[in-house]
Amino acid sequence: MPSFDTVCEASMVDVKHAVENTAKEIGTRFDFKGTPAAVELKDKEITLIGEADFQLTQIEDSEWKSVGDVAYVDDEGYYYICDRKKDMIISGGVNIYPAEIEAVLHGHPQVLDVAVFGIPDDEWGERVHAIVQAKAGETIDLDELRAFAEQHLGGYKRPRAYELRDSLPRTDSGKLLKRVLRDEYWEGRASAV
Repeated sequence: MPSFDTVCEASMVDVKHAVENTAKEIGTRFDFKGTPAAVELKDKEITLIGEADFQLTQIEDSEWKSVGDVAYVDDEGYYYICDRKKDMIISGGVNIYPAEIEAVLHGHPQVLDVAVFGIPDDEWGERVHAIVQAKAGETIDLDELRAFAEQHLGGYKRPRAYELRDSLPRTDSGKLLKRVLRDEYWEGRASAV
């Protein structure tokens, strides 16, 4: 199970955990422990621990609201937000979560920053692409980085291509602007999968 540090404790809220387009209301009992899936809420009340990258809007009493996060729950009932749904890569029908790949690549000793996202692939829909930034004074050998990824990631999660950049675009508050990077590859396409 990936180790991500954002925890969402859902108290006094109904939670729907959608797995492969099948929604199942689960309340306080969770049948898919350890399986990443979309999180939807049915209440305006939620307690968040850590960083949350969403805003809840007015929710009708009977309406499920997606918060855009992908999470899994541990044996104690804590929800771990592991990625944003909009960042999920779908390659050959398989859901791939970039945050897990980024966490692995950040573990390489020469990598300062990394962005992983899906780029167009005529056969698979999307393929995994990584843009990396070296630490000051360091040089990244891409063959070495590929070998590092092979040691730590399953084959379908490994980036098919790597790109080196001097810096990655960020907001003033430091949030990575993946959209800017992703848009370079999706320009002129009718849809991003």
